[in-house]
Amino acid sequence: MQNKSTHSSKNQPTVSVFVPCFNEERNMVRLLDSLANQTFPVAEMEILIVDGLSTDRTRAIIKKYMTRTPLPMIRILDNPDRFIPHALNIGVKNAQGDFLVRMDAHSIPAKDYVARCVEFLKNNPKSGVGGRIEIAVNDYGTSYIGKSISVAASNPLGSGGASYRSGGKAGSVDTVPFCAFSKETFAKVGKYDETLLANEDYEWNTRLRKSGGTVWFDPEICSVYFARGTLRALSRQYVNYGFWKFKMLKRNPETIRLRQFLPVALLTFLILASFLTIVGIVMENPWLRWAAPVAFISYAGLVAVGVAATISNKKWFLLPGVALAIMVMHLSWASGFFGSICKRMPESQ
Repeated sequence: MQNKSTHSSKNQPTVSVFVPCFNEERNMVRLLDSLANQTFPVAEMEILIVDGLSTDRTRAIIKKYMTRTPLPMIRILDNPDRFIPHALNIGVKNAQGDFLVRMDAHSIPAKDYVARCVEFLKNNPKSGVGGRIEIAVNDYGTSYIGKSISVAASNPLGSGGASYRSGGKAGSVDTVPFCAFSKETFAKVGKYDETLLANEDYEWNTRLRKSGGTVWFDPEICSVYFARGTLRALSRQYVNYGFWKFKMLKRNPETIRLRQFLPVALLTFLILASFLTIVGIVMENPWLRWAAPVAFISYAGLVAVGVAATISNKKWFLLPGVALAIMVMHLSWASGFFGSICKRMPESQ
């Protein structure tokens, strides 16, 4: 099924913004408002909401928004498979614009987001471009843990030093979130890999670079991204990331980075320490039985010290929560990575 706004544009749009979503009734109006208020001419822009057959009020909210929006065209496209790479391919296939801008239902692009992307792509048609994301917490998840997770996701210990989270200078990078590109570039690089249910954007960006293009990071292209609000949701997210990262690395081993092995090495160390503790208990060895407690306390202490060295003075009260969230990120990602090696599927998000 495909729905169109009652507002129609006689001219073909220059830009197609495509958004994968599923059950986003809490976030959809906020995203659409941010797109309606772009500095880029709304008459030259279409919005494609690729919906995984939402079971909440997402579709009803979008249809109601269509009756009062200044946006000339909004379309709802079905994604029966519900997975993100499938949604992205559906969005691109149905896009009418020359320039394609991916967004996320959990995000709010800055007012000049689309304009800056288009300006870059006009001068660099063979490239993809993205920018900096500021991690925030949803209004309905402003608990202590929710605030801690939002800070942890931007902390170098949690972000892995990714420039799009921790900031940095404009330049060529491995990947960017919500990469924007021209339709011509997509035709050359090919579709998103639908066998990768996460890390599909990293894999696509890798093919873009292999094709002779550039993935460009511009810190002036900004958006707000809303983090998970609970440790359980955070853990599921990072298990998923780790699981599909291994699958992606198997296909593109040249993209392996040292930082990706650190959580795996850490989990291996903690498992070994736990094994030694069990041996110590069985053998009644007073030294070995303390291996696991010492290892976990040492790890927690190092994370706390690292957070203390990087956290803003105004957020000192969040230090325990941020340290806990970072540990959940590390151990969940590594667990997913190990699970992928064993070919055990994680629970879907």
